Amino acid sequence: MRSQRFVAYILGLLFAWTGAAHALPIPAPPQFQAKSYVLMDANSGQVLASSNPDLKTEPASLTKLMTVYVVFNALKDGVISLDTPVTVSVKAWRMGGSRMFANVGSQVSVENLLQGVVVQSGNDAAVALAERVGGSEGSFVGLMNEYAKRLGMQNTHYVDASGLTNDPAHHTSARDLALLSQAIINQFPDYYRRFFSEKSFTWDRITQPNRVSLLFSDPSVDGLKTGFTDSAGYCMVVSALRNGMRLIAVVMGTPSEKARAIDDEALLNYGFNFYETHRLYAAGTAVTQVRSWKGADRRVPVGVMHDLYVTIPKGTYKQLSASLHARAGLVAPIAAGAPAGRIEVSYDGKTLLDAPLYTLHAVPEGNIFRRMIDSVHLWFTKKDNG
Repeated sequence: MRSQRFVAYILGLLFAWTGAAHALPIPAPPQFQAKSYVLMDANSGQVLASSNPDLKTEPASLTKLMTVYVVFNALKDGVISLDTPVTVSVKAWRMGGSRMFANVGSQVSVENLLQGVVVQSGNDAAVALAERVGGSEGSFVGLMNEYAKRLGMQNTHYVDASGLTNDPAHHTSARDLALLSQAIINQFPDYYRRFFSEKSFTWDRITQPNRVSLLFSDPSVDGLKTGFTDSAGYCMVVSALRNGMRLIAVVMGTPSEKARAIDDEALLNYGFNFYETHRLYAAGTAVTQVRSWKGADRRVPVGVMHDLYVTIPKGTYKQLSASLHARAGLVAPIAAGAPAGRIEVSYDGKTLLDAPLYTLHAVPEGNIFRRMIDSVHLWFTKKDNG
């Protein structure tokens, strides 16, 4: 317990030392004509501004973000590769709306189809990928809905892979789209950089620009996607990276193409101007140590499995405080990744995050003498505790 108090004391000094800047007053978030919007930090997952974030809305071509996410998972699992050829079916070729213009019966690589979906918003490319990965678009849609559940997208349900449907059962929300975008960026950073920042793509001598207009006007923006139908209005999800801080801005149902760009840019500026994100604990780095009873090692280091971030108003770092609640001891053999307590970070008197602690490596049983001595210690400890 003494070591835990010492670590908490050092953490408190660190927070106070790095929080010397004066806090900026934070104005109310921007107000738009959009049906809903969300501004989220991509690392901490904290929502910094929102309006009707859980309103069920028509996603239009923002549907393709989930289509791409499912394909990325298929690539990760080895179901397909970027070089895998895909035969364009009659159904894919006949898709209306925005298209890649892939010819029926032609074979197009998964990589080129992904470019057709992300850059050109091709409905034909989306259906071709869905049929290749799922066997049919209907089966692929089942995968889309399963991944939506896993990501906690509580207000989302998909009916097709392109977003061209008018089915009222096909819906999502601004918060859910932020969660999905966060998953794409954090789980597939290489694919994100490879596909989403492309400003144009040429297929069959037809060049089409990326519909994310902020890619051309804001150098910090590096993706993600736009959507539009008459009923959905103009929608856009973008992500931007400035000085190591990454934000995701979602606007749904704006009145014009220009409005969605202005609104997303205003959200990004609001977040970057008035908030800052800090990585408090790195994955795999010891936060403290726990007593190892009957083990070959006397103590086992514990920490977090994933980097822990917090997003707070600028200049308020000194208002953070951390408290450790680690186990008093663990009995060997101890596996790596065993639960070992939790760490709580508070801001301005309110809990900001509460994360579990795990052992960072395994501890085998010690020799017979170590086990005997510790057994006696544990017996007296148990007896003293009643």
